[in-house]
Amino acid sequence: MSEKMSKCKACGSEIAKSAKSCPKCGAKSKKFPVWLTVIIVILVLGIIGGALGGDDNEPKKVNTGGTPGSSQTGDDGKEPSKTEKERFAVGEAAELNDIVVTLVDVTESAGKDFYNPEDGNVFLLCEFNIENNSDKDIAVSSIVCFDAYVDDYATSMSLTAQLASDKGQLDGTVAAGKKMSGVIGFEVPEDWAEIEVRFTPDFWKSKNFIFVANK
Repeated sequence: MSEKMSKCKACGSEIAKSAKSCPKCGAKSKKFPVWLTVIIVILVLGIIGGALGGDDNEPKKVNTGGTPGSSQTGDDGKEPSKTEKERFAVGEAAELNDIVVTLVDVTESAGKDFYNPEDGNVFLLCEFNIENNSDKDIAVSSIVCFDAYVDDYATSMSLTAQLASDKGQLDGTVAAGKKMSGVIGFEVPEDWAEIEVRFTPDFWKSKNFIFVANK
């Protein structure tokens, strides 16, 4: 049986696939290590698995007691469509994978002391309560976990607004069975109409809570 041949990448001559170097030009035959291929495949599968999460759950509204499993239907008595994420109002508690989040209040502020918004703007202070009923600690970051839109325009957390508030920030670890409360602040135009705040409890997954408040 004739040996399988391949071409030398250096000079183009035909060489045996099993050859370690080209007999004509002496160039070494480079082969991709099998072990490295296996590692890359495992890493890619791990990343895809982490991104997909294997979890079809979406946040659901729960009673004011924040007890997981007591999900409620919408105002029309129907379950929200899986293709359309449910949006939660001020005072409504939402639960996902044993994490219960409530947008407690949204208040306007003109600032205080040296912490004031620019002319024509106000501070919006969004107070949240996060309850971890799972068996794992969760990390909360006001920068990483929250996204906001004011009248459909993306806006960022305002450190000045945070400093103008007397309440704590939403940063730190919430141990299993514990709670966290605090405020995340934004600087918005005085004539704002609607703010949408999204909270993502797990950076590696796309599942998030969507809260909406109107002026």
